[in-house]
Amino acid sequence: MNKTLPQRIGLSVIGVFAAILFGFPTYWLFTTALKTPGDVLSPRYDLIPFSATFSNFTTALSKAGLLTALTNSLIVTIGSVLLALVAGVLAAAALARMRFRGRKGFLLLVLVAQLAPVEALFIPLYLLMRDAGLLNQLPSLLLVYFATTLPFTVWMLYGFINGIPYELEEAAMIDGCSRTGAFRRATLPLLGPGLVTTSVFSFITAWNEFLFALVFMTDDDKKTLPVWLASFRTAFTVDWGGIMAASVIYAVPALVFFLLVQRKLVANVAAGAVKG
Repeated sequence: MNKTLPQRIGLSVIGVFAAILFGFPTYWLFTTALKTPGDVLSPRYDLIPFSATFSNFTTALSKAGLLTALTNSLIVTIGSVLLALVAGVLAAAALARMRFRGRKGFLLLVLVAQLAPVEALFIPLYLLMRDAGLLNQLPSLLLVYFATTLPFTVWMLYGFINGIPYELEEAAMIDGCSRTGAFRRATLPLLGPGLVTTSVFSFITAWNEFLFALVFMTDDDKKTLPVWLASFRTAFTVDWGGIMAASVIYAVPALVFFLLVQRKLVANVAAGAVKG
């Protein structure tokens, strides 16, 4: 249905307003990182910082523990994403393609696990990691992030696999593929949008997690970036300019990851819309 000129203008105005509304916090973060300490604490807010300085970025980049925290965050985040994708694909494929007793109940448990607040699992997980001797060890964070992102991964990939006709796998098996080979050759290539979507969610969830990293990791060389950001606050003062600059640096890996996978997501949208 063709829209009239006033309708198009109205939708454009709404789109611009929404873009400004959601983009302003990022703009505020970046401009504050460029301000001097006096301008940061000034009651007057300037949309354009006329006295811009990069000293806050210099302070953030030279602060002790940045590279160590960045390395730790990348290890636990990427490791948990890869584990969640592998386990999620296997579990979702079994739930979508096989019929067995208790399947619907298991799906319900997956949904309940996704809805359960992480804070409710904090004490049991802490006691479990303590008894296993994994406190203050990066594998403990990796396992926790893997466990928290796995239910969403399974649920999302289950829906994507259900949307792909099973006849494709049957045709592959008729051509001589095994059941596993048919899934790998016929269904897995069409799971691009689902894999990208779940990987972005898992990456952001693990990358931004603070509470478990704060409690489980006590040594400075085991801290992740969210915990490292808290070091800009002392008992007497808060370096707001340094925090803003460090937050900009902190957001770069997540932005790079999204830019790397967004092309794959767009390229596979048509492939994920296969009709039987």
